[in-house]
Amino acid sequence: LFVTDAALRSLVELALTNNRDLRQSLLNVEAARALYRIQRADQLPGVGLQGGSARQRLPADLSGSGRAGVQGSYQVGLGVTAFELDLFGRVRNLSQAALEDYLATEEAAHAARISLVAEVIAAYLTRQGAEQRLLLTSETLATREVSLRLAAERRRAGTATALDYQEALGLTEQSRAEQARIDREFRQADNALTLLVGVSDLSPHLPQRSDQRALLVQELAAGTPSDLLSYRPDILAAEHRLRARYADIGAARAAFFPQISLTGLFGTASADLSDLFRSGQRTWSFVPQLTLPIFNAGRNRANLDLATVRRDIAVADYEKAIQTAFREVSDALAATDTLRREEAARQTLAAASSEALRLAEARWRAGVDSHLRYLDAQRSDFANQALLIEIRT
Repeated sequence: LFVTDAALRSLVELALTNNRDLRQSLLNVEAARALYRIQRADQLPGVGLQGGSARQRLPADLSGSGRAGVQGSYQVGLGVTAFELDLFGRVRNLSQAALEDYLATEEAAHAARISLVAEVIAAYLTRQGAEQRLLLTSETLATREVSLRLAAERRRAGTATALDYQEALGLTEQSRAEQARIDREFRQADNALTLLVGVSDLSPHLPQRSDQRALLVQELAAGTPSDLLSYRPDILAAEHRLRARYADIGAARAAFFPQISLTGLFGTASADLSDLFRSGQRTWSFVPQLTLPIFNAGRNRANLDLATVRRDIAVADYEKAIQTAFREVSDALAATDTLRREEAARQTLAAASSEALRLAEARWRAGVDSHLRYLDAQRSDFANQALLIEIRT
């Protein structure tokens, strides 16, 4: 919705499909969802088919018949193993903490998507700005090479001094060095964009030549409320993490209370495998277990203190996320306002320096002004044109 340029929109879509960092973030969401499902399963009893056999030799003094012998038994049935009755909310709080951690991870993945879109746009604009500066430098170098040849001809004709030639030569080599530097920046920007998009060749997705058309919607609606910041995924992720830490405190408190677990079996049992499923062989067992902590060297108290400290850390993280959001929006609004005014001034300055360069060249060719003034006009115009491209970017 915010990207109006078709080429840039295509690159953003490719990045959302191919970027490896985003893929890792999405896989982290899947891992968090699986952990939540594992933790949630503890709230319900697990029923499984159990079967087994046992053989044992008893000496005569331990045997009920008074004779030594080998005894065997077979058993099969449905069993429930160590299901905890969640009377004090320990399992429920652990499940809630896992859910909030999963939701926080999901919001973090959403934030990663937004960051990826921003990084692709920034890399595209950086590449576009470098391309425009490279074109400007190439044109400037070509112009200065012409001026250098003219200075050499005038020197041979005796109408220009050796100093004029050396100054023209220095300005030409300065442009050549600047061209090499900007070419390096352009290639590096191209490599950064390629890495973000995740494809090996960007040329089919890029325009033949960059232009000055607007790429993004940059106007904010008047009266936009600041509470829109509450929809930022980084703030939502911090909020879910805070809720998870509160749930951890509930689970740590529940550890001070008794834990009741149930183990049971319903099935058939027999001393002979052939009689295992005959009538009258039904068997069942029910084993409740109560565990009450009395002394554990302060482990439960330490776990509660740890959960409380982590809650306080999450509160600070939540507050920082809100403050960071306000700062980023304020910085963006200030930058947009000042950069627009600076762009207008730079555009006027660049137009003035171009006209000054044209006049200086005409006066130098007519012999009215010195060569030094013409070189100063060249330097000034190149600097102003490059700064205009930078501010536009």
